[in-house]
Amino acid sequence: MSISSVDQESIREADRLIRSHIRRTPIIEVDGADVGLTVSKLILKLELFQHSGSFKARGAFVNVLRREIPSAGVVAASGGNHGAAVAFAAQKQKVPATIFVPSVSSAAKTERIRSYGAKLVIAGERYADSLAASELWAKEAGALSIHAYDQPETLMGQGTLGLELEQQFPDMDTLLVAVGGGGLIGGIAAWYRGRVQIIGVEPRAAPTLTAALAAGRPIDAPAGGVAADSLAPKRVGELMFPLAQTFVKQVVLVEDSDIQRAQVVLWETLRIASEPGGAAALAALLSKRYEPSPDERVGVLVCGGNTSAVNFGS
Repeated sequence: MSISSVDQESIREADRLIRSHIRRTPIIEVDGADVGLTVSKLILKLELFQHSGSFKARGAFVNVLRREIPSAGVVAASGGNHGAAVAFAAQKQKVPATIFVPSVSSAAKTERIRSYGAKLVIAGERYADSLAASELWAKEAGALSIHAYDQPETLMGQGTLGLELEQQFPDMDTLLVAVGGGGLIGGIAAWYRGRVQIIGVEPRAAPTLTAALAAGRPIDAPAGGVAADSLAPKRVGELMFPLAQTFVKQVVLVEDSDIQRAQVVLWETLRIASEPGGAAALAALLSKRYEPSPDERVGVLVCGGNTSAVNFGS
């Protein structure tokens, strides 16, 4: 795929297609002093408030609305969020959905998938295992496979988040984005195309894009850590890689402890309950793995909230 295959016009078309099906999620300005940072302006994009609990609903709806769906319906492999999004979109369009997830998927995510009426299949320990099982089932059943990140429609859908954020925060200098398979950062990079500085953030336990950039191509990387059900797909997508090479300024690695601290800060400061992958981008700031200049206007994407970590019984 060339870097022009997913461009601003295709993202605008995707936005028009899905706009009535997704939420325009809010932004909130945070005083840097509240979180121990010196920064001119800090904005959080609260995409965890999206339908199905993450940004994945955007790409899911583009796939379901744009592609021809057979009678067998759709199938997806997922750490949890993509599966929930596909299940939600399929339910809204009244088509069958079968979702394969690994055993590492959190209960919050598997319960949400089931709540949308999809058939849930636990296959293997990691996302790569579930992907292989889903691809085999798709061939046998004749279902349409909706890839979590390595599909043009998925990238276009995730790119609509960039379009929306630019309308909300037009003077942003830098945007921090968590990276798993790379569909989100790839779609956002395709929208901005170098007009803002995009910083990728990965768990040190799952450095998929870091490894790919070092090798000059997507390669297998470790797939562990506290965010393994959202940010550990083994390798980034082929389609997003040229976009990352061209438009992602830097990729930084954060520790699991950094991610967990960011979850606590989001809860204690804003009463936002983020899953680990959703808090990873903020973790890069709090841990100073990325240090903005004092006059930098920074956006941070809080991309998922499918967690049961908050105990409401206390």
